[in-house]
Formats: sequence, C-alpha cells, structure tokens
Amino acid sequence: MPIDPGAQRVLDLIREMGRPPIHTLSPEEARAASAKSRSVLQPEGEAVAEVEDLSCPGPAGPVRLRRYRAAGTEAGEVLPCLLFLHGGGWVIGDLDSHDQPCRLLANAARCCVIAVDYRMGPEHPYPAAVEDSAAALRWVVENAARLRIDPARMAVGGDSAGGNLAAVLAIMGRDGTVPAVGYQLLLYPATDMAAHRPAYERFTEGLILTSETMRWFIGHYVPEPERRFEWQASPLRANSLAGTPPAFVMTAGYDPLVDEGAAYARRLEEDGVRVTYLHVADQIHAFLTMGKFIPASTLVLRQAALSLAHHWAEESAL
Repeated sequence: MPIDPGAQRVLDLIREMGRPPIHTLSPEEARAASAKSRSVLQPEGEAVAEVEDLSCPGPAGPVRLRRYRAAGTEAGEVLPCLLFLHGGGWVIGDLDSHDQPCRLLANAARCCVIAVDYRMGPEHPYPAAVEDSAAALRWVVENAARLRIDPARMAVGGDSAGGNLAAVLAIMGRDGTVPAVGYQLLLYPATDMAAHRPAYERFTEGLILTSETMRWFIGHYVPEPERRFEWQASPLRANSLAGTPPAFVMTAGYDPLVDEGAAYARRLEEDGVRVTYLHVADQIHAFLTMGKFIPASTLVLRQAALSLAHHWAEESAL
C-alpha cells in the first residue's frame, strides 16, 4: 500500500528540516521539538461554545483539565462527555498539543470533551499516568452536575499513549475501581509493552514513530521491564476484556503499533464486546494531529466522533 501523499510530505519536511529522531533526544528536547511542530502541522482549532481550564485533585497534587462544549449547544444543556487522554508516548504532549482534535471531537459528537494533563515519564513513571487519569474520571463523574454533563453518558478515549490509558480506564470501570463508562475510543492505541510484534521489525526507520522510538517511550514510561506485563501498562494482557464497553478502534498502516491495535480489536470481539475497527492502511502514526498536510486526519476524527454520537443516540432510544 503506497503511503498517503500528505503523510509522505510530512516525512519529507521533517528530513528537510533536519529534525533528529525523537529517540536521540532527551525528554526535554523531544517536548520542545514536538511543541515547535504544532503550528506547522496542525490546522486552526474549530470554534466551540465554551472552553474552560480546570483542575481536579490527584494523588500527587492537582491534575490540569480542559473542558470543551460543542458549538451550537446551550449554556445550560446537559451533554454527554468524552474524557480524552492525549498521546505522546507518556513523555510528550499536553493540553495544547491536542487542543485542535478535542475541539473537533466535541463539535462532531455534539458533546463535552474534558482533556486530561496527566503526569508523564521519566519524571513520573508508570503508574502515575494511570493514577491521574483515574482521578480525573472519578472527579468528572462526581462533579457531573456542575460540569453540565450526563454521567450516564460517559466515554473515555485517546490516541496512542492516550488510547492505552483509555483502554485501561475502561477495564478499571468494568472492575469497579473507577466509574464505569459506556464507550471507549481507541485511536492507534499502544496495548502491549512487550514491543515484539512483527510491525516492530517492519517499521525501523524513516517514520516519525519507529520501533526504536517506541522502545524509547516505553523505557521512559515503564523503566522496570517486569512491570510492562501488568495489564494496567499492557491492557492487551488483561485476562479478559469481557464486560468492557463498546469500542471504536483505529489503526494506521505505517505504524509499529498496528499489530497490537488490531490484536486488541480482535480480543474485544472474541470476548463479546461490540467493536468497530477502522484500519487506515496508507497512514502514519500520529497523523490525527497533522491536519494541515493530511486531510484524512479530519475525516477519521469525524468518523470516530460519529461512532460515539451514534452510540449515545442508541442508548437514548432504549
């Protein structure tokens, strides 16, 4: 499958700019490089009805949040809610890196999106990100009335590392350690820290995320190798996914995470969970935050949002 022309242009641009691979940088340098590229790669965010920066109590101090309400909604309207966890390998990314996708998701699903700025490695290794994400979910549900959201229509979602955290929260919700959610939106998720699937042998150079870069992220997030097999780090290794909420799972063809994302969708189906699986064969990892060059970014985000809106519509009709 030939790579998408827009994705190829992004890769060419990175080479022309002489940006070194992420795994050759320090975490601080990687964060700076990622922040610098946002204005180049991302389109302007859509207007929404309301944006508010918030915080909630976390196990190590306040956790920053950002709340978006869809354009065209009334101020007092109670909306369904998506708790969104950003990608970036549990090392880079923040509320600003995913502001544009969150706005689009809020508008396309006609919902409230609450983004979480969880702690990251290497300063705060696993399970800090899981703990902060869980604290955010608990707080959002407990404060549903003041946030003007419907706690009975909660979803979790995220891209890459955020998809990993969303999958973990969905399992925790099934098990009763956090409030149960009704849907999980997993966008090219990382689901297995073992990093040994065939895609890791195929994608070793020339991409934004290569197998070596992914191992760099994993090393910073879960520095103790034996802990990488815990399901809270590798949700694909959970004993069962039965009873977790319906899911939308998306994978990209040029991505070392493609095999584990596809395997997660299969596990969900095998364990009796309703799942919509979308494979975008000509795309690279992280294309959802590259909308200036890759039109499929907007298309796929809208597809994900519409799957969520359709689920909520089905629930309301019951």
